[in-house]
Amino acid sequence: MENTITQLFNIDYPIIQGGMVWVSGWKLASAVSNSGGLGLIGAGSMYPEVLREHIQKCKKATDKPFGVNVPMLYPDIEKIMEIIIEEGVKVVFTSAGNPKTWTSFLKEKGITVVHVVSSVKFALKAEIAGVDAVVCEGFEAGGHNGREETTTFTLIPMVKEQVKIPVIAAGGVGSGKAMLAAMVLGADGVQIGSRFAATEESSAHQKFKDVIVDVKDGDTHLTLKELAPVRLVKNNFYNEVQELYQQNPTKEQLKELLGRARAKKGMFEGDLENGELEIGQVAGLIHDIKSAKEVLNEIINEFHVTKKLLC
Repeated sequence: MENTITQLFNIDYPIIQGGMVWVSGWKLASAVSNSGGLGLIGAGSMYPEVLREHIQKCKKATDKPFGVNVPMLYPDIEKIMEIIIEEGVKVVFTSAGNPKTWTSFLKEKGITVVHVVSSVKFALKAEIAGVDAVVCEGFEAGGHNGREETTTFTLIPMVKEQVKIPVIAAGGVGSGKAMLAAMVLGADGVQIGSRFAATEESSAHQKFKDVIVDVKDGDTHLTLKELAPVRLVKNNFYNEVQELYQQNPTKEQLKELLGRARAKKGMFEGDLENGELEIGQVAGLIHDIKSAKEVLNEIINEFHVTKKLLC
């Protein structure tokens, strides 16, 4: 299944596993890469030396390409970038910041750079900055996404119309049918997060994985836009956020409620009431927990079957 994305990353299928905080460790990244996609280690929830350990373990677990996702708001980003260079990582996905900041530095080291965007405006800025591709993430996505609330299937054709670099669709993609739809609209590949969060290799707590399987339509909501928009499962913590909003809170009050390690508490430690539970709307279509290989194979098979039926 060769195209611009498989050629760019030297992978079999144009499927990228999202680099999610507290979910995307070396086990998940290596499993996806070994199955023909591109696995990403999520650096956003790792201290520098923890990231180094995950990179080293991933290199031992797979001889296939893999990458690291780096939120540029990370406080120790200089150390993170040093480790990425020292460990010979070949692919870096950047997000939550200005792509100009690190793109040239990384590309001078021979690294393929992809930036996550939520609008045509930022896609154009990323292209000018020199990235090799952009991930266009729509409103449906889990975790942190854009303030524009543009849906994936609206965003993809608008971005494709404006940029010359490859476009990767993210947000609401968790099946072969959705992958085909995204590519019909102009995407060259897809990035999938939520479906891979509910896999055996995911580093998420089992309780959080069970929540993903139980999520129904309307059980998630995009909130905390004043800080960084994030899609959350509605639980006790989410209700506290909404109650605070009734008081027209300041950013400082929201930060105080958010506190430290809320995401770790929820997704990694399994505190389903007081933790932050980030997942996409597509969770309503996730009904079981399987291996990453099974998930990827199902997506590819459904993609080909659906495409054949429509031709």
